[in-house]
Amino acid sequence: MLINSNLILNKALKEGYAIPAYNINNLEWTRFILEACNEDKSPVILAVTENAINYMGGYHVVYNLVTGLIKDLNINIPVCLHLDHGSTKEACFKAIDAGFTSVMIDASDKELEENIEITREVKNYANKKNVSVEAELGSLSCEEDSVDKKVNLINPSDCSYFISATNIDSLAPAVGNKHGFYNTDDEIDYKLIGLVSKEAKIPLVLHGGSGLDNNKLSTAIFCGISKININTDLQLAWTLKVREYLEYNKELYDPRKIIKSGETAIKKVVHEKNKILGCINKIYCNCSS
Repeated sequence: MLINSNLILNKALKEGYAIPAYNINNLEWTRFILEACNEDKSPVILAVTENAINYMGGYHVVYNLVTGLIKDLNINIPVCLHLDHGSTKEACFKAIDAGFTSVMIDASDKELEENIEITREVKNYANKKNVSVEAELGSLSCEEDSVDKKVNLINPSDCSYFISATNIDSLAPAVGNKHGFYNTDDEIDYKLIGLVSKEAKIPLVLHGGSGLDNNKLSTAIFCGISKININTDLQLAWTLKVREYLEYNKELYDPRKIIKSGETAIKKVVHEKNKILGCINKIYCNCSS
């Protein structure tokens, strides 16, 4: 069933676990993730970026792909289709119109008041179709960024002001996290997460969940994180398995077999993350509301 994120995230916040947001890049990855989460009886957020949407053919293609798989594979868990890091309000509008049930508007590179204005417009539009909205405050670095780049950590008081001004459903705060993989000790400020959670009183999102060990993920959840985004862990696991498969099957040219060779690696990561996040067997909610 396709739902917005409010029911599953608010339940996770109340009960102290987190919902995984796995990035999808093609049909096969979407199928692998759905099947693994269905086996775990875990709610899942399928996150898709604008680049991935363009790669797969468009917003309606992604929507129909996801809903088609849910129906034909008999997926019976709560599934949220989420636009990840929507760069403009127009991108969010397209996702909403295509049937996405959740969008993230990322205007974190703007000044606070402009971020508020853009986010408010997206929220008002989303309300018409019962779509949940996530927004971001502060700036995140990427693994490719210079080590000298300073991450713009958020101010807890700005969070409460931002939330009251926009009425967003979830917030992704910059707390020292980054996209990609953590090559060195992470600099996540867990105390800051706790302070923001106390001020926000809505589900918080941790972008850049790949590469964090079990204890760090659990600590983030304990401090108030209710949604954790995972992409790079999946990419690394799938790529390693496919390279290994091709090394021993040098004459293979069937793309279906090549892509499918990474299925067990993808599902292993999903099962492991679901367990760490505590979301297994968490589907008992009225998801038709």
